[in-house]
Amino acid sequence: MPATTPDNNPADIPSDRRDFFRISDHIGLEIRKLDPDEADRDNPFNGNHLESLRSEFRRLDQDVRAHLATLAEKDRLLTSLIKSLNGKLDTLARIMAFEQNPLQPEDWQDVTLSEGGLSFHSMTNRFATDELLALRMTLPPELFQPVAIARVIDVAPDESGGGAVHTEFIDIHDSDRQQIARHVMRWQIRQRQKE
Repeated sequence: MPATTPDNNPADIPSDRRDFFRISDHIGLEIRKLDPDEADRDNPFNGNHLESLRSEFRRLDQDVRAHLATLAEKDRLLTSLIKSLNGKLDTLARIMAFEQNPLQPEDWQDVTLSEGGLSFHSMTNRFATDELLALRMTLPPELFQPVAIARVIDVAPDESGGGAVHTEFIDIHDSDRQQIARHVMRWQIRQRQKE
């Protein structure tokens, strides 16, 4: 059973000086190479037609959270019920989004993940240091899909002709970083419950 460790061992990856916990997990991973001057870094997975809906969803979510803070002072039981319903709607939305764009079996792989970056195995030697990648991760069981722009900081070739690719996130929305943080925390809790 893999254990979580602070991502602070420069002997492993010289440029890796993050202070995040990392986990070994099996996630959905979509990878797109980016040109250094590529303009579409804000939406690398071509979801432009949904961006206005996502913005509206975020606005409504902030409204609900603001009202819940006020309501919590008056009625804790009702606040708890509304939080549960809000969580249920969020989960339903993620399931619907995932069903519309299901990942293929080859898109699921073992990775090392932290709030600061991601390491994965490539079957081919097609990645190079300092290359920019757009990454979309599907984190089970919640099916969060954070997106990040990452820079390849190291490629460690292996005998199979592929290798381990180590990346650091250089552009990630705060909400996506929080989704990864929650996923890491829940993963740790599940591992403790198994012990």
